[in-house]
Amino acid sequence: MEKITAEIKVLEKQLVQRSRTEYPVTQRLQQIAGVGPLTALAFVLKIGDPQRFGRSRDVGAYLGLCPRRDQSGGTDKQLRISKCGDGLLRRLLVSAAQYILGPFGPACALRQHGERLRGCGSGREKKRAVVAVARKLAVLLLSLWKHGTDYQPRAALAVAVPAAA
Repeated sequence: MEKITAEIKVLEKQLVQRSRTEYPVTQRLQQIAGVGPLTALAFVLKIGDPQRFGRSRDVGAYLGLCPRRDQSGGTDKQLRISKCGDGLLRRLLVSAAQYILGPFGPACALRQHGERLRGCGSGREKKRAVVAVARKLAVLLLSLWKHGTDYQPRAALAVAVPAAA
């Protein structure tokens, strides 16, 4: 067990070093809490060219994080996610979303979005909220990469107190 653990640590160091030298954009993507070197590198390698998406929102469907639809007549049912695209990257994004919504996740707009969707907290609502945060996280990652901006988490907006005139 110790030998395997030591081997994993060496491989992790190589992964971090390679992502820094060959793919510097991964450093920008890792600014988001829950996104580590593996998630950032997998995202960069899978997407390839961020300009191929006209809108940043399209990356959610590309990764299979959008719900399928069943439209017939007057009904419009939302089904499970389509699961198109890379399964590993989808799992990494869902893991990051679970961290963001978990007890140690930072107070940010992504967390607020997930908590709003989670509602009262049935099991199904929690899962839908995690997938929605993963989809929003993918959109945020692509947007940061495309525009070359740094991540600035937006925490809960405090109630604005009007200044005394």
